[in-house]
Amino acid sequence: MTPLSVVIITFNEDKNIANCLESVKGVADEIVVVDSFSTDQTKSICGCYPVRFIEHAFEGHIEQKNFALTQATHPHVLSLDADECLSQELQQSILSVKQNWQQDGYYLNRLSNFCGSWIHHSGWYPDRKMRLFNKNKGQWGGTNPHDKFELATRATEGRITGDLLHYTARSEQEYRKKMEGYATIAAAEMYGQHKSAGSLIVYLKVIASFFRNYFFRFGFLDGRMGLKVCSINAGYTFQKYNKLRNLNKTNPI
Repeated sequence: MTPLSVVIITFNEDKNIANCLESVKGVADEIVVVDSFSTDQTKSICGCYPVRFIEHAFEGHIEQKNFALTQATHPHVLSLDADECLSQELQQSILSVKQNWQQDGYYLNRLSNFCGSWIHHSGWYPDRKMRLFNKNKGQWGGTNPHDKFELATRATEGRITGDLLHYTARSEQEYRKKMEGYATIAAAEMYGQHKSAGSLIVYLKVIASFFRNYFFRFGFLDGRMGLKVCSINAGYTFQKYNKLRNLNKTNPI
């Protein structure tokens, strides 16, 4: 059976980390937690599990996840965020892959929970992620904070069944705060790439975001929570581009 390293990045995740660790115990041959110097109980909770706990300064989601890969003993890796855990079906799928590993990377679906409700539409599901892979066949890329694992040219890929359960936020306030932080990171990334956006473009992008997720991606089928998710995500789009406009005004390149 192919040995598997589970790598998890954390920062102040004492509400989620135990659930994450419990879900991977049956599939992991090694668990590596890379923590950005949490100030809550994350470290002490990890101490109750067979975890190799490493503290490393956070320089970005992509950078932190690539660093975490270097700490994995085994080439085959399952990469998770602390607010994610494996469904029972996904656990069984991973065990099956370990018995007969055929691809360089495997996609899986992520199902997100918002304020206690599972969101099955709204552009949130199926949220395909590559999280199970041979670390020697690719690396984390994308644009912060929206990282993604990118396989090398000619690497092979497959899909497995079962959901990665993502506990997005326990409250609307928590989610809005998270999205504001992501908007700040995204704006800084775009600013560094010399991007700009006029006010008309910003509003058109906000409107397009809401209509795409609520109507074309059937967010209305998620009921009241779907409306909230689509509205907040449209607000994130506005914040991201508005912050970018402010950066370009105050610090023109």
